[in-house]
Amino acid sequence: MAPPDLADILRHIGREEPLTGTVRAFPGLTREDLGRLLEAAASQLAPNPPPASPEPRSEPRRPSRATPTLPVESRSPAEVPSSLRLFSDGAARGNPGPAGAGAVLMDAEGRVVARLGKFLGVQTNNYAEYMGLLLGLKHARNLGAKELEVLADSELLIRQLQGRYQVKSPTLRPLYEEAVALLKHFPRTKLTHVPREKNKAADEMSNRAIDERM
Repeated sequence: MAPPDLADILRHIGREEPLTGTVRAFPGLTREDLGRLLEAAASQLAPNPPPASPEPRSEPRRPSRATPTLPVESRSPAEVPSSLRLFSDGAARGNPGPAGAGAVLMDAEGRVVARLGKFLGVQTNNYAEYMGLLLGLKHARNLGAKELEVLADSELLIRQLQGRYQVKSPTLRPLYEEAVALLKHFPRTKLTHVPREKNKAADEMSNRAIDERM
């Protein structure tokens, strides 16, 4: 059996490994940043990779976690008001199990500004909750929002961001720190814990991310 190609090994690490220790060792570097760096290194080792075989239509393709997540629906920044509400959620079927992150941005009148989702592979529910939040925070920042209300049905996530609960998990700690840093980009923020029935739009996106491997 031929030895594995180094470029393929790097791509596998970039797609599949959580790399939480590396994220902690380099403050300011996110999991997505590491994925992009590994993909770039793999591309340099194999500048002309063979084209991938077409996949069966019945099997949705799982994107690399190094690939930036694109919004399923989003208005252009020029159309977006400065005040937004971010509904975020995460789902893990098995905890840990196949997981997805979801976020929905709305204006003050309840009109949808963006719907976002991202497949996370096998992760825990709390990890998925944080990833849903990060997904929405990054998009709200890119849209130029100035005021942001974050609404989530995870009491743990909201209380940790409020400083009322400690973040003891080494896996969640870098995600928490990234969320705190992103929240500082907005001049005014509000954190609200809501019942699950009031967070259906974000819950739908997190489950859709699993079903469609978004």
